[in-house]
Amino acid sequence: MSLGSGIIPDESVFAELRRQCMSTENWQNKYNKNGMEVWVEVPPSINSQGNKTSLSKVHKVKCKIAISDVSAATMYDVLHDNKYRKTWDPAMLESFEIARVAPNADVGYYSWLCPKPLKNRDVITLRSWQTSEDEYIIVNYSVKHPKYPPRKDLVRAVSILTGYLMKPTGPNSCSFTYVSQADPKGSLPKWAVNKASQILAPKVMKSVHKAGQNYPAWKALNSPEHKPWLYPIQSELPMMNPAELTLQHGDSLENVDESSTWDAQENEDSS
Repeated sequence: MSLGSGIIPDESVFAELRRQCMSTENWQNKYNKNGMEVWVEVPPSINSQGNKTSLSKVHKVKCKIAISDVSAATMYDVLHDNKYRKTWDPAMLESFEIARVAPNADVGYYSWLCPKPLKNRDVITLRSWQTSEDEYIIVNYSVKHPKYPPRKDLVRAVSILTGYLMKPTGPNSCSFTYVSQADPKGSLPKWAVNKASQILAPKVMKSVHKAGQNYPAWKALNSPEHKPWLYPIQSELPMMNPAELTLQHGDSLENVDESSTWDAQENEDSS
């Protein structure tokens, strides 16, 4: 991923996310039902020297849903509205915005519940966004923030690049695409990561769609004119110098070995 000269994404990052959302090359379809599709990127198994390579634990998943009853603009608002997320995201432990780094970029914290026996995860991300007449796009990736180091009670995960692309297909309909390349850390076995991403992705998309359906009524009662992601002048977040942030790489984080508990669970499931 190229960030140009600074930590805030340049146009090439948005262009690359857009390309991945639209592409089918090197993607394997894992789910296709009721207007929803889930793909997993097919990783290369042979390197440039012709030698076999081990498959990376860092997986990439893509989900696309055709939404017939919610506009792209509303889905975009849902993804931005942190107060609303508390009402519809059952996996969320804690979520808050930390600071702004540009009119269209901020830094935030998110932690979430993981199924036992895994430890819960958290992440610090820089989020940036763009809008035009025919699309809404959001990208985020993990950063290091000097005041929010990894916590002992949680595993710090890494978002290498996660993003959303919403394109209107009518006044109250849209295509909604989600791409995520993330390292959950914790020495998770590959089968567990793949199983979780492929099973959970449709459930997450359905939850986001339902949140979009319910958002207009909720927003009408909760500061309906307050949308700082559209009107930066409304933002109450403190400004932060982006030079204080650095990219968070997975290899700099401690791996918490959870494989033994997952292996035990797999044996139990297969017995």
